[in-house]
Formats: sequence, structure tokens, C-alpha cells
Amino acid sequence: MAPSTRRALGERRGGAPTGGTAPVRLFVSDTLRDVTDGVVELEEAVRERLGLRPARPAPVPVRLRRIASLVDRITRLPDLAAHVASESRRMAERCGRALGEPDLLVRIAGRCPACDSVSLRALPERAVVMCINPACRHILEDAS
Repeated sequence: MAPSTRRALGERRGGAPTGGTAPVRLFVSDTLRDVTDGVVELEEAVRERLGLRPARPAPVPVRLRRIASLVDRITRLPDLAAHVASESRRMAERCGRALGEPDLLVRIAGRCPACDSVSLRALPERAVVMCINPACRHILEDAS
């Protein structure tokens, strides 16, 4: 195996790469790792709680199908069902943020206590109420 005398694809004279590479987005790789670990741990917890043998290692889509195939048994245990729903929701929200899905905004009646505009919005997934007036951006402390 001898080194090639040709330049690597996408490389200019002098060894500098051309502008063909995408920027590194670490939050995407962190999300992939978090969701992968979350699915593995969730499957292990479900199988343990249901008294099943540990499953063989598999890619995330296979593990999700295996969890889905146990839904009837999971729903019989309310605490396990709540845990599976909570973890599934958390991972789905994390994926949505990484993919750039916008947060759900719900208009709130009333005026902002800081700027008096009618720009109050709730972000239910974050449990936050804030003013979307660009000059204000006030976050309500007591959002009840």
C-alpha cells in the first residue's frame, strides 16, 4: 500500500480543503448519542420490569419495534406506562429540537406586565410564558 500521488478529492494545491464540507454541529451528535442511549436503557428497563430476558443488541429502530410490540403488557402497569410515555416524549422533543422543529406557541389573553403589549405566548413543552415582543422578551415568573 503506497501513498497516492494524487490530491484528495476536495483539496486544493497546498493541502487546504475546498468549501465543500458542512460545519460540525455537536448538538446533533449529542442528540444521537442521548437518544440511542435512552432507547437502549428504556428497552432494558421495560424488559426487566416485565420479567423478560435481556434482548440482544440491535439498532435503535429494531429496539423501538421491540418496545412497541410490548405496549399491551406495558399499559397494564401504570407506572411503567407513564415512564415509557415520559421518556418517549423527552426523546421526541430532543430530536425535534435537533431537527429544527419550531416550538409550539399558544397565544395567551392579556398584556405583558413589562411592556403592556398583547404579545404573551405560552410554550407548553417548556412550561414557559413569555412576551414575544422583540423589544421586551419578558419571561413571566408565575406562569400559572
